Amino acid sequence: MKPSRDITRLIEIMAALRTPVTGCPWDLEQDFSTIAPYTLEEAYEVADAIQRGDMDDLREELGDLLLQVVYHARMAEEADAFSFGDVVEGVTTKMIRRHPHVFGDEAARSAGMAKGMWEKIKAEEKAEKRARRAARGLDPEDHGKGYLDGVPVAHTALTRALKLQEKAAKVGFDWGAAGPVLDKIEEEIGELRAAIESGEAKDTEDEMGDVFFALVNLARHLGIDPETALRGTNEKFRTRFHAVETALVNQGSSLEAASLDEMEALWQAAKRPASG
Repeated sequence: MKPSRDITRLIEIMAALRTPVTGCPWDLEQDFSTIAPYTLEEAYEVADAIQRGDMDDLREELGDLLLQVVYHARMAEEADAFSFGDVVEGVTTKMIRRHPHVFGDEAARSAGMAKGMWEKIKAEEKAEKRARRAARGLDPEDHGKGYLDGVPVAHTALTRALKLQEKAAKVGFDWGAAGPVLDKIEEEIGELRAAIESGEAKDTEDEMGDVFFALVNLARHLGIDPETALRGTNEKFRTRFHAVETALVNQGSSLEAASLDEMEALWQAAKRPASG
């Protein structure tokens, strides 16, 4: 079998990997739940390549993410649930339906995207989904019955906090500005201090979560994506720590041999902007 630019070849490769007896033993052992973590990991690697501006890595990581879609579709096809073609048909139907100002008739295109149309279309889609679930004998509300239950639990904790807050804000449950959120953060930090002093591990964990949640709320009011902000800080930390490591090596030392004071001095030097 040879590589190809045609998606059909990737589907054929996955089918071969999942073929009993002749396929790959590891791939044959997998199911939706065991593959799901890899799907999330590949999505993060796509975001990382974008953050670094590495187009070669982005091309490769997008391929890895596409493989995950094909993998899940193949397992679903084996279970007679749906196929990769059904996935493609579903998303193309959704995109055409959600953009009548692009794909609709002449009247729809000339009118443009009317205010509230996006929400109306999504509401219609949700109603149809509920009807399909009911027809299959399932609870129409697949994520629960509360207003916020539609926010997927598979998001990272920071992103899910953001999505929950955004949805609550749509019905007016929100701070009016960033200032009160800062006050709330200070309040939560005070409660965290008290929990730490009490020595109660569970209370400390709860209060730590409240601080994170309040910080996400502040980021939202400032128009900052918390995942992007933290990702940038993670990279900044990695870069500065590597500078400390490099400086120690140049001095004939190492991370293991250096004292905290030595590493702190090099850390402060790494923070200073390079002189032109």
